[in-house]
Amino acid sequence: MSIITELESLRDSALERISQAADLAALDAVRVDVLGKKGSLTGVLRGLGALSAEERPAVGKVSNEVRAALEQALEERKALLAEAALSARVAADAVDVTLPGRKRLPGRAHLINQITAEVVDIFTGLGYAIAEGPEAELDYYNFTALNHPPTHPARSATDTFYVRDLSEGGASGPITDVLLRTHTSPVQVRVLEQQKPPVYVLAPGRVYRRDIADPSHLPQFHQIEGLVVDEGITFGDLKGTLDYVCKELFGKDRKTRFRPHFFPFTEPSAEVDVSCGICAGSGCRFCKYTGWQEILGCGMVDPNVFGYVDIDPEVYTGFAFGMGVERIAALRYDIPDLRMLVEGDMRFLRQF
Repeated sequence: MSIITELESLRDSALERISQAADLAALDAVRVDVLGKKGSLTGVLRGLGALSAEERPAVGKVSNEVRAALEQALEERKALLAEAALSARVAADAVDVTLPGRKRLPGRAHLINQITAEVVDIFTGLGYAIAEGPEAELDYYNFTALNHPPTHPARSATDTFYVRDLSEGGASGPITDVLLRTHTSPVQVRVLEQQKPPVYVLAPGRVYRRDIADPSHLPQFHQIEGLVVDEGITFGDLKGTLDYVCKELFGKDRKTRFRPHFFPFTEPSAEVDVSCGICAGSGCRFCKYTGWQEILGCGMVDPNVFGYVDIDPEVYTGFAFGMGVERIAALRYDIPDLRMLVEGDMRFLRQF
């Protein structure tokens, strides 16, 4: 076979491959295979040096024609494939403006904030003021001024988060007079230091305890505590107030009961239960067959507490109470695990 015949055969097969290239990548592969440094046409042209002087002009002319034909075919096929690719991309990215848009769910307050706001509304409607205090609190306000003896278990480092000074040159051990508050009761002491009776305040806020997170405990949770100090305040006022609040939170048909208890800063003290909303008080698994669900603690302010804030217990009496927001949420909505409230699972949170 002469070189001219070989060149023409190579041209025909290359043109066939170019016409069958399905995309730009396949077309470029043909170009490299034929016209590249190691391509088939390049290999043929390397043999021109062995031709006689009479043969070279004719073979050189044919080789130039073959190269020109292949380059033109490549450009034409490239333009065609590029146009097809663009059309396909445009079709894929096309937007049907007649289709409905994606629904974006509106934001809402977290369930904990919803319940806190609801309780605040109830008590502001009764004439209470809202008070706040620091979450990093002094031991004096968190324990001492609330009548906790030095040996009280709650003051142990196993129950309370104490603040440690990690600054340069700071103490290596805990600073035992600074802690993360274990309840919002310190706010009540601070209010009584600055405001003389009558006092009607509600103190919502975040609190901390060294509890392991489980279905009924969290190391960080929310409390709402209230304080009333005035002349002539009795346990009957406490019962009437909390009975009203429980009915507002859980329903007019719910009953309340007060059980004797102990808190260092109230005397007498009690825990308050509401009748079970699942069984209406007849007993079920949810209420452990008692017919009741514990909701909060309360009591009359211990006269010793008045001594820390220079209030005469012979003139004034008062009551205090505290409720956990997470517990209210669990009882109202049958939430089996308090951790569900803080895990951020939108499938759960969107239910409320």
